[in-house]
Amino acid sequence: MATSAATQSILLSPMACVACRSSTTMFLPSTSLPYQQRTGRMQVRCNAEETEKSIIPETNPTTPLLSPPPPAPKVNTSLSDLLAFSGPAPERINGRLAMTGFVAALAVELAKGDGLVAQLANGGLPWFLGTSVLLSLASLIPLSKGVSVESKSDGVMTSSAEMWNGRFAMLGLVALAFTEFVTGSTLV
Repeated sequence: MATSAATQSILLSPMACVACRSSTTMFLPSTSLPYQQRTGRMQVRCNAEETEKSIIPETNPTTPLLSPPPPAPKVNTSLSDLLAFSGPAPERINGRLAMTGFVAALAVELAKGDGLVAQLANGGLPWFLGTSVLLSLASLIPLSKGVSVESKSDGVMTSSAEMWNGRFAMLGLVALAFTEFVTGSTLV
């Protein structure tokens, strides 16, 4: 506000109306005004009005100083919204399954020497399906009750870190399967 008033007073002053001494480039007819040099001094005036409200709140023993925070927006907990393409569940569940699957695939490969396809063919498919159902239900139950993942994350274990770890695990599983397919043998 003060800057706007200062700019307007400068632009509407007689010095700003005269662009130069010639009469062909004047903004306003100011032939009667003499040429003036700037003094380098500017005055700024504040037009704000002071209010009567006190900055420090009055202390009353019956009322608390801080009001309670506003209620959080209601989270839609229907299954179709949770499992929607941009919903909170799909990438998080897939990431959790990928992290579990990547670690399990490398552990079985180190212990038995079987590749990823051989692990699934030798009885690993029921384990995969059981783990998928268990982790999906364990992820969906808190979300269906309205608990957000961001509310439970703190310190190093944040929801953002979980998402990135899940994404890298998904890429790791694809790279593991692709490497075993191209080389024709296990990774380790």
